[in-house]
Amino acid sequence: MRLQDYFVNIILSSILIVGAYQFYFFTQRHPIRKARTFHSLIDERIPFWPVWGWVYSFLYYPAILYLNLIVTDARHFTQMAFSFILLLFIQMACFYIYPVETPAHWRNINTGKSASERFLLFVQKFDAPSNCFPSMHVSVAMLTALLAQAALGPWVFAFPLLIGISCIFTKQHYLIDLPTGALLGVAGYEIYLLLL
Repeated sequence: MRLQDYFVNIILSSILIVGAYQFYFFTQRHPIRKARTFHSLIDERIPFWPVWGWVYSFLYYPAILYLNLIVTDARHFTQMAFSFILLLFIQMACFYIYPVETPAHWRNINTGKSASERFLLFVQKFDAPSNCFPSMHVSVAMLTALLAQAALGPWVFAFPLLIGISCIFTKQHYLIDLPTGALLGVAGYEIYLLLL
């Protein structure tokens, strides 16, 4: 592929990411039933480390956009983009069928005193405590890692691992959200393979 093709793909990917998240926010703002809150002693004992908010946001998007650098042709780009869109709609169905939110007191831990806490408060202005089961961050990270594995090797799974850790230390997710999110990412990848 030419340099211009990579540039166009990155622009298209950025637009797709912004556009796709409008569906995510739509499910948050227009629930069809009341969200559940889980009560787990294990989750309550996990500490709040707001510094992980930087990983939660700033590792996530560049890693997804990096896929554009390993795309081989236009068909490959289209298939990868479709796998993410398909994953998004599966995720939305989960959010509508079984809505879950984190407890209010998890957000009240954040005092906004440090730069990390203020940044996390900024993120939470857009991202409500709902839509947490399964973790969309983890599902997208897992799909990204699986798509990149052939080019980059097995170390790519550090990406969904770090994203999962950031999900729980920022108190954005329950532990149960992480493996279910990973399974959704694997399902998106398997469908992608069927398309090939």
